[in-house]
Amino acid sequence: MITSELPATLLKEAEFSVLDVETTGLSARNNRIIEIGIVKVKDLKVVDKYTTLINPGCDIPYFITQFTGISNNDVAYSPSFYDTAEDIEEFIGNSIICGHNLSFDEGFLRYEFIRNGFEPLSNLNVCTLKLSRKIFPSLKSKSLASISEHLGIVNRTSHRALSDAEATAQILIKLIKKLSKEQGIKTIQQLLEFESSLASSNINLKLPKEMYDSLYSLPDAPGVYYFLNKKNEIIYIGKAKSLKDRVRSYFASTSTGKTKKIVKQAAKIKTDLTNSELTALLLEAESIKLLNPKHNSQLKKYGNKYFIRISRSHKYPKAEITTKFDFDGNDYFGLFISRRKAEVVLDIIDKTFSLRECNDKEFRKGKKCFLADIERCTAPCVKSNDPDYFDELGRVYEFLSGGNQSALDRMLFKMKDYAAKEKYEKAAETKQVIDLILSQTHKSSLLAEPINKANALFEVTEGLNKDYILLLESKYFIKKNSLAGQDSFEVALDDYYAQTKRIDINPTEEDLEKMKISLNWLTKNRNKVRIFYLKNYSSKEELFFELSNNKMSSKKSYRNFSLKRLSITNTLDEES
Repeated sequence: MITSELPATLLKEAEFSVLDVETTGLSARNNRIIEIGIVKVKDLKVVDKYTTLINPGCDIPYFITQFTGISNNDVAYSPSFYDTAEDIEEFIGNSIICGHNLSFDEGFLRYEFIRNGFEPLSNLNVCTLKLSRKIFPSLKSKSLASISEHLGIVNRTSHRALSDAEATAQILIKLIKKLSKEQGIKTIQQLLEFESSLASSNINLKLPKEMYDSLYSLPDAPGVYYFLNKKNEIIYIGKAKSLKDRVRSYFASTSTGKTKKIVKQAAKIKTDLTNSELTALLLEAESIKLLNPKHNSQLKKYGNKYFIRISRSHKYPKAEITTKFDFDGNDYFGLFISRRKAEVVLDIIDKTFSLRECNDKEFRKGKKCFLADIERCTAPCVKSNDPDYFDELGRVYEFLSGGNQSALDRMLFKMKDYAAKEKYEKAAETKQVIDLILSQTHKSSLLAEPINKANALFEVTEGLNKDYILLLESKYFIKKNSLAGQDSFEVALDDYYAQTKRIDINPTEEDLEKMKISLNWLTKNRNKVRIFYLKNYSSKEELFFELSNNKMSSKKSYRNFSLKRLSITNTLDEES
C-alpha cells in the first residue's frame, strides 16, 4: 500500500496522476469499471498516458452504451480489473491522484482494488471540482463540460475515460497556474489547504472569541448548524455535507447580501452532527418549522408535492399529475419536487406508451381520436376488450419504477423506422424523447412499486455510521440511533409483521415533506443506498439478520403490481 506525507514540494515540480473511469452504473459497491484513463502530469506538463478497457464480468446496461459508446462486444476480450490492477498501481506510483469529482472515480477504484484482493491506494489527492467551486463561485455549473468550456479546453470525446482525463489534466494545470499567480499558492501543502479549507477568509471581520474558536473546531462531517445572536436566539439554520466547509464559507471575502447580515448579527455557532447528509436535510427542515429563524425564508411551510397518479378507479387507467395523495384505490408515483419535473416524466409516458390521454367525458363518447390514428393510444374507447392496453400499462409501471430499457428500445426502433421511411421530422421528434428518457436514467424512482403500496427499509451508508429509514405505505419513520433499542421505528416494524391494523393510515404533511426530501436525495445518491422490501422477509428478526450480515438486497421486480387485465364488461366493484 502506498502512503504519503503532506509535502512542501513545489507545485511546478509535483507529479499528478489525473484519472477518469467509465462504469456500469453509479454505485461503486454494486457496479464495475469498464474503462480507465490516467494522464501523468509533471512540471505542469502532460508527460505520459495510460488507458484500457476493462471487462467488468457483467453486462453493460444499454443506457451506459448510449452515453459512452462502450458495448459488451468492446470489452469481451479486454482484461479484467484483476489483470490490470498492478499496472494501474505502478503507473500511479507515489503521485498525487487527481480527478473532477474525484470521490466518484476514487470510490470505484477503491472498491475494485479491495474486491480483487489488493490494498486500496492511499495517495494524496486533489479534486478539480472542489478547486473550481472556490475559484469560480459565480459559474452556475462546475461540471467538467462547463469548466472546460470556461477555460477554453476542447474535450472531443466526452464520456470516454482518457479524453475526460486529458481535459481534467488541462483544467488542473490552468487552475494551478491561476492560483500561483493570484493567490501565491506555490506548494502542494498550500494547494491541499486551499482545497480543504477557507482559502480567502474575511480577515477584517472581528469575531467573538467563542465563534472564532468554533470555526476552527468544526468537523468535516454532515450535520445542521445554528447561528445565534447575543440574546442566544437562533437567527439562521442550515445543513451541510461538511460542517467545516459550509460554515467557514460564510466568512469568505466573497460572501454577500444575507450571508454578511447573518455573520454580523451572529455571536455563537452551534452544530448537531448527523450520520448522513440526508438526516441533516430532514433535521434542518424540521428545525426551521419548529424554531422559525428570522433569516430563513425557505422550508418554513410545507410546499406542494407532485405525484403521477394512475387512475385505477377507471376501467382503462390513465396517467396524470396530481398534488393530492390518498388511499383511494389509485396508484401514486413520485414524489416530484416541482410540477416541471413531474411534467417531464408525464411527457415521456404520453409520447412513449399508448395510454389514453382523454378525460372521462371524451372517453364516454366512444369515438376514435387523433392520438389513436398516430398510434399514441390503443383506442380502448371503441373496443369491447383491449388486452393490449394493459400490456402498455404494465410497461408504464415498469418505467415509473425506474426501468427505462423497454422505453428506450421502443423509441430507438421508432426513430430508426422513421429514418428508414425518410420521415426525418418524426425521427427528430423521437430523438428528443430518447434524450428525455436518458436524462431521467438516474432520476427515476428507486422504488419498485407505487409509493402508496411501498413497505420498504432504506439503509443509508455515508461515513462511519448508517441511517435507517422506514417507509410504510407513505408513513415515515427514522431510526434514531442504532438497531438496538425500542423506538417508533421498531414499533412500526413490529406492527407490520404482526399485521396490526393501523388507524393512522393517511400520511401527515410532515410525512409527505420527509418523503419528498428523502426520495429526492436517495435517488440522487443511490450508490449510498440499499433497499429492503419488507414483504421479502417473514419477520423483523430475519430482516435485521440480513442487515447485520451486510448482504445485498434483492433486485427490483417490475412485475409485482397485480395489474388486472380487465375486459370492458368488468364492473368497478370487481376491479377494486
